[in-house]
Amino acid sequence: METTYFNITPVDTSIYETIQHKIDHKTKPLGALGDLESIALKIGGIQHTTTPSLDKPTIIVFAADHGISKDNEVNAYPQEVTTQMVYNFLNGGAAINVFCKQNDIALKIVDAGVNHDFKEAPNLINAKIDLGTKNMVHEPAMTTDQYQQAIKKGAELVEKEFNNGCNTIGFGEMGIGNTSSAALLMSALTGIDISACVGAGTGLDRNRIANKAAILKKVQQKHFIDNAEDIMTSFGGYEIAMIAGAILKSSELKMVTLIDGFIVTAALLFAQHINENVLDYSIICHQSGEQGHRKMLEHLERHAVINLGLRLGEGTGVAIAYPIINAAVNFLNEMASFESAGVSGKQ
Repeated sequence: METTYFNITPVDTSIYETIQHKIDHKTKPLGALGDLESIALKIGGIQHTTTPSLDKPTIIVFAADHGISKDNEVNAYPQEVTTQMVYNFLNGGAAINVFCKQNDIALKIVDAGVNHDFKEAPNLINAKIDLGTKNMVHEPAMTTDQYQQAIKKGAELVEKEFNNGCNTIGFGEMGIGNTSSAALLMSALTGIDISACVGAGTGLDRNRIANKAAILKKVQQKHFIDNAEDIMTSFGGYEIAMIAGAILKSSELKMVTLIDGFIVTAALLFAQHINENVLDYSIICHQSGEQGHRKMLEHLERHAVINLGLRLGEGTGVAIAYPIINAAVNFLNEMASFESAGVSGKQ
């Protein structure tokens, strides 16, 4: 499946005036619900209705390993933590499990390319491309064929959820070393110097952050980049490529697409490079504590629903922001108008 295959049309804004009229005539001062009003307008526009709904909300967490993480130069934790955290997800013990359960969000875990044989682990979706990417210090992270496989698989997984009645989907990730991939993707797609894209990841101190930036600078110089595909094959991760494919498909299907933090936004940045219309369907759920994420959002000219200083990944920002997004839909559908409540409007 070529990335150009996706037929993503812009949101039809002809309904905006009708939705805005409904919002403005609720029993409140104009604009009094702040960002909830813009979220309601966006979701109503995506679904082209004044009575939107969030059906079978689902978060898919994609996990994969990165060759660059094997020597521990760019990451605070060893590569084995990716595998251990996948088991933690499957056992219900991670933050994303807690928040999805709290907010009644379905959770799916995908092995996109973890360096471990899970055999037939219950509730794990096997979409493994390989046992982690290659070390991009020395060679491209993946082949063109692997990149295309990842895009296609991400799209297929989203389409399956859509066919099961889901219209609201969010994405999370797990992969030791994937902040390095995300920083390199960000730098290549935005032109921002790599030093401004690199952060602490899972907990590097200042000296190790500087060392990480220096290593990634050398990685940049190693690869010849001619197009978007080169960017992902050189620097990407299987989980990031799958999320990009998932975002492209969810946008094509006109689903409400909930974007997590730094890594998932890097996938969005890539998907937007393929088709800018994905932004019409995407809601940035939180602003990460990673320094690069704020700059990404500035580049995309978007702001996040919440900013709690999170930098955990897993889709936790999506799960935590979801009740706010749900509140935007609920006020639009359930709050009385001045006329129905018999309340006098503004003079």
